[in-house]
Amino acid sequence: MFNCRRLVWLIAAASLSDLGSIASAQTTALLLFGGTGHKTFLGCLNCGSYDGGSVCNAYGQFGSRYQSDSIWNPYGTYGSKYNSASPWNKYSTDAPAVVDKEGNFYGYLSANPYISKRTTIKGLVTLTDAAEEFDDLEKLSDAFCRR
Repeated sequence: MFNCRRLVWLIAAASLSDLGSIASAQTTALLLFGGTGHKTFLGCLNCGSYDGGSVCNAYGQFGSRYQSDSIWNPYGTYGSKYNSASPWNKYSTDAPAVVDKEGNFYGYLSANPYISKRTTIKGLVTLTDAAEEFDDLEKLSDAFCRR
C-alpha cells in the first residue's frame, strides 16, 4: 500500500541535502540521455519548472506524464518500470545517463543498485529508490519537482 507520508519524508530528507542542491544548481544543468547510445534527450533534472527542457515542467515534453518519452509516463519507454531503458526498472542495465553540457558524466539514473556507474548524487539515488518503493510516478514527480 502506498505510504504518502513515507514518500514525503524520503523526498524531504533528500531535499535537505542533495535534492535541494540539485534543484538550485542552475550553473551546472544535469541532463538526462537515454536510448541506444544515450542519444535521446530526456530532459534537464535541475532546471526550473518553467524551462521547456525540464523534467519538472508538467506541461512540457519532458515533464508531462502523458508524453511518450517522459520519465514520468508509467506507460512510456522511459517511465515504465518494466522497460530496460527506464530509470525505474530495478533490473535495468541500460538506464539513462546523467551528464552536464560539457559532457561530464555523473552516472546512470537507475533504480538498480547493482548497475555499474550508478549515479552517486544522493538526491537522485533517493529518487530512484523511492520510485521502486512507492510505485507512483505522479506523486514522486510532484515531490521531486516540489509541486
